[in-house]
Amino acid sequence: MKISILNRMAVAAVLSAAWLVGMSMPANAQEQQQQEHPQKQDKKQQKKDRAQAKQQQKQEQQKQRTKQQQQEQKQQQRAQKQQQQDQNRQQKQRGRQPSQQQADRNSQQGQRMQPAEQRSAWQQHRANNWQDEHRSWQQRGGYNGYHIPDNRYRGHFGRGHAFRIYSYPVVVVGGYPRFQYDGFWFSLVDPWPGDWSDDWYDNDDVYIEYSNDGYYLYNTRHPGIGIAISISLN
Repeated sequence: MKISILNRMAVAAVLSAAWLVGMSMPANAQEQQQQEHPQKQDKKQQKKDRAQAKQQQKQEQQKQRTKQQQQEQKQQQRAQKQQQQDQNRQQKQRGRQPSQQQADRNSQQGQRMQPAEQRSAWQQHRANNWQDEHRSWQQRGGYNGYHIPDNRYRGHFGRGHAFRIYSYPVVVVGGYPRFQYDGFWFSLVDPWPGDWSDDWYDNDDVYIEYSNDGYYLYNTRHPGIGIAISISLN
């Protein structure tokens, strides 16, 4: 009888312990799940952030590649345009550049003058009042003669390339003196100032310059005074 009672008490104790264990396990599991849940959320957020950052990086790289391609395309277009302009300029210069044979033929045109005749022709176009008699190309309606190619102009014309007219062929055309320089013919369409020396065309250094609206002949002894001239190939 005593043994039976003891057995029952033992069984009851085991069952009670089991019940207590069973009650504590869900609570522990719940606490563990609650602890793991924020960690999982943090990992998901980190993964999402990394994915977004990677996507943004790809987009930025694509923008940079697109921008670089556009810049390269513009540079190529500019290079092609510059090449075409250079080709056109060269063709134009070849078409206009006088050959030596043309220069020889040109030197025979017009009436070639002896020194005495040259002086007479020059004196006929001496101005009494140059300010009143002179007209710029703008006043004449604009320059419509031959234009010297840029490479020839830079190499032989302008203030740094002075010369003396007497060293070159001089003829008279239409009553005006005309001289040849660097393969081109230059005709004075303006009178020359009366206060210049009588033989300035022999002894003064002159140069040809394009100023604003046309070509002018300048005398280094008299700065700032430009005589309108016209240029031709023959």
